[in-house]
Amino acid sequence: MNNKRWAADLSLLTVALVWGATFVIIQNAISFMPPFAFNAVRFFLGGVSLLALLLLKEKGRIRISSNSLLPGIFLGSFLFLGYAFQTFGLLYTTPAKAGFITGLSVVLVPFLALLIMKQKPLAASVAGALSAALGLFLLAAGHTQAVNFGDLLVMICAFGFAFHIIFTDKYTKVTSALHLTIVQILTVAALSFVSTLLFEDWQSALAPSILFQTEVISALLVTALLATSAAYLIQTAAQKYTTPARVAVILTMEPVFAALFSYMWIGEELTSLAITGCLFIFVGMLMTELPQLFKLILNKHSSAN
Repeated sequence: MNNKRWAADLSLLTVALVWGATFVIIQNAISFMPPFAFNAVRFFLGGVSLLALLLLKEKGRIRISSNSLLPGIFLGSFLFLGYAFQTFGLLYTTPAKAGFITGLSVVLVPFLALLIMKQKPLAASVAGALSAALGLFLLAAGHTQAVNFGDLLVMICAFGFAFHIIFTDKYTKVTSALHLTIVQILTVAALSFVSTLLFEDWQSALAPSILFQTEVISALLVTALLATSAAYLIQTAAQKYTTPARVAVILTMEPVFAALFSYMWIGEELTSLAITGCLFIFVGMLMTELPQLFKLILNKHSSAN
């Protein structure tokens, strides 16, 4: 189980890196294509790619287990809430700010898990969450721009992602990770498509002249295949071997990666205070891993004796 937990945590760290890298890509794409339309196409392509994987796995048949449907729709609704407000927030704020405000879900997860699931977090997870929360505060304080409307929208998204992490932990233990991921991703696609019909000029948004813009098609492919289908399949599978609080702390590396890629790709500056915040987030992640590290060392020491 220890090896599986380490593999799960490393996989989640990779997911955080991919998500952090996509903030700049998404912000660039939604300057051409409105947010709901972008998410509708992104998640549809992500769902179709996973259906193709299921088709190969099931040797030409697509069968979704019945116990994956309602949980998948439920998880997909929280995921839609998170992405809808995050993507709209990127119209008004910067990738780095959106990244670290999204990361505030790390503070919400342990308390919501205790409130909803009666799941008492480990002391190391609480300490890691507090360290990461301090890091997020320093990132915000070290940013050169004041709080704006986009930041408030992204704050709502943090609640959506927090609930998604908590309930993924509940459902992933009783159903297929692949089936659960497919249903929730297609749910986001459907809700996003309905929203673009209601709130956006969908005919212009989905016109070939927009869809096949280089910036849009590259962003759709990267986010659909890597940041959606692959990332959520990895997260859903990994949560069988870890806890919601640990997942939340590990995923706070997402804003660190977002800030790093924003600096590398578009020259968004970070102050020394913001860099210190990144270090606190990294320390918070390490604190959640220390109990398992010490346990692994002790087990190896005792087996050697």
